[in-house]
Amino acid sequence: MGNLRAGVIPVTPFQQNCTILFDEDIKNGVVVDPGGEVDRIRAAIDDNGITIESIWLTHGHIDHAGGAMDLREALGVPLIGPHEDDRELLANLENQARMFGLDQSVRNVTPDRYLSEGETVSFGEHEFEVLHCPGHAPGHVVFFNRKARFAHVGDVLFNGSVGRTDLPGGDHDALIRSIREKLLPLGDDIGFLCGHGPGGRFGDERRSNPFLV
Repeated sequence: MGNLRAGVIPVTPFQQNCTILFDEDIKNGVVVDPGGEVDRIRAAIDDNGITIESIWLTHGHIDHAGGAMDLREALGVPLIGPHEDDRELLANLENQARMFGLDQSVRNVTPDRYLSEGETVSFGEHEFEVLHCPGHAPGHVVFFNRKARFAHVGDVLFNGSVGRTDLPGGDHDALIRSIREKLLPLGDDIGFLCGHGPGGRFGDERRSNPFLV
C-alpha cells in the first residue's frame, strides 16, 4: 500500500477546499466535496493520472456539493455521503444557488448511498471511519483514517475556528459537542484538512482554538 496523499483545489467564490485523496503508488483515490468548477477538478485528476473510485460528501451545503452530480456523471463513479439528515439540504441545492445568486447549473443531489456513524468507506487499502458530527449541518460527517492519523473534517473544525452555525439546521452546542466528544479524543497528533483554509492538528486546536479553550 502506498502513502495516503491529498491534493486541494479551492473552488467557487466560497474558496471551498475540494480535496482529492489518493494512493501515492497506485494512483487511485476519491474526490471529497466537489463544490463546483468541475472542469478544474477533472483537469487536476487527469493531470496527475489519478483513477477516481468514488465521490464523498461531508455535508449538503452548496459550496461542498454543488458540482457533485455533474462530476458523478462525468466520472461514472458512486456518490457517497453524507448522513441522511442532510437529505433536505441536498434536495434544495438549486434553491440555495438562486438564494446566493450562483451558477444556475447547480443541481439537486441524490447520493447513491448515505452514511451512518460507525460505517467505513475506502479506496484501495485506505480505510476511513465515518463519524457523524452534526452542528454545522445536521448530516455532516467526518472521514477518519486511523492508520494514517488523518481526518477530513469538512466544515466542523478549522484552523483557529469552527464551522458557522447560523445556516438552516445549524446548532452551535451540537457542533462543540461533536468536536469535543468525537474529534479531540482521537488524539492530539491527528492531522486534519478542512473545508476552507489551511488544515492543522487536533492538539493545536485543543490548546489554542478560541472556541474550544
